[in-house]
Amino acid sequence: MLGDDTYNSTTNGVTDRPLVADPEYTEVNQAYLQLKAGTFTGLAGRQRITLDNQRFIGNVGWRQNEQTYDALTLKSSALETTQLHYSYITNVNRITGPDEGTQPANYHGATHALNGKVELGAFGAVTGFAYLVDLENAPALSSSTYGVHWAGTYKVKESTKLNWLASYASQGDYADNPNDYSTDYYLLEGGATFGKFGFKAGYEVLGGDDQPNHAFQTPLATLHAFQGWADKFLTTPRGGVEDLYLGATATFGPVALQIVWHDFRAEALSQDYGNEWNASAAYKFGAKKNYEAMLKFADYQADGFGTDTTKLWAQFSAAF
Repeated sequence: MLGDDTYNSTTNGVTDRPLVADPEYTEVNQAYLQLKAGTFTGLAGRQRITLDNQRFIGNVGWRQNEQTYDALTLKSSALETTQLHYSYITNVNRITGPDEGTQPANYHGATHALNGKVELGAFGAVTGFAYLVDLENAPALSSSTYGVHWAGTYKVKESTKLNWLASYASQGDYADNPNDYSTDYYLLEGGATFGKFGFKAGYEVLGGDDQPNHAFQTPLATLHAFQGWADKFLTTPRGGVEDLYLGATATFGPVALQIVWHDFRAEALSQDYGNEWNASAAYKFGAKKNYEAMLKFADYQADGFGTDTTKLWAQFSAAF
């Protein structure tokens, strides 16, 4: 980051500037013991956990500081075409830690994450999940979420593919959450690729209410990947969110281009939030294409929620 006082990192005290949740810190990212025996895998310690499209549990890989979990994880593929996953999470090492700021540096508690995926061949894969999130130091975000996730790709011919994504979940209060609520989530997305070009359209809804602290929340998700890169909806507002989006991609040799438009509205209230444009350009180079330079842009135009926000990132990465 250029200039620690030009953005709100959650720990630098600059709360009148746009949020860029990348505070300066050094911390052990992963350190775990792993046992593999046939179709069984067990992990104990600090680890990365990413499930499905990371809408509910992810590692926030885009951020400079990754979200990891102190957990015991058990995985099995003993059943044909089926993958079973269970994690018992005692601590979430958030991207805003390890120092306390305007947001908790860690989430402490006893969270259970169960996920079972069944491969359906040409019909994609279906996942059933149950996430019982107990956050002792953020009890208003403790919740039980049960749902199903269906994703797949169908090859029409070598250069033409159709892809889809559908998800539904029901959420309610859990553990010491002081609020009594119940709300829903759903996502529908369809897309197609034609050679170098791709297109998608989607509609994502996180339920809300006219009462505070009753909206559908996903505090362990890779939030930056959803509802715009300007990060205006990291916490679901009281009225919920309806996100209608359209996107396109193009690939020209080592260059990958992407553009997405979002229209945001409240789910439970008659209120517009605003719209947002996202765009990125990435260039891979090197003998093994292991270097990448990227430009990324987000422009949120407020219409009743938040403030106008424009962000531009320049990133270089190397893989070895």
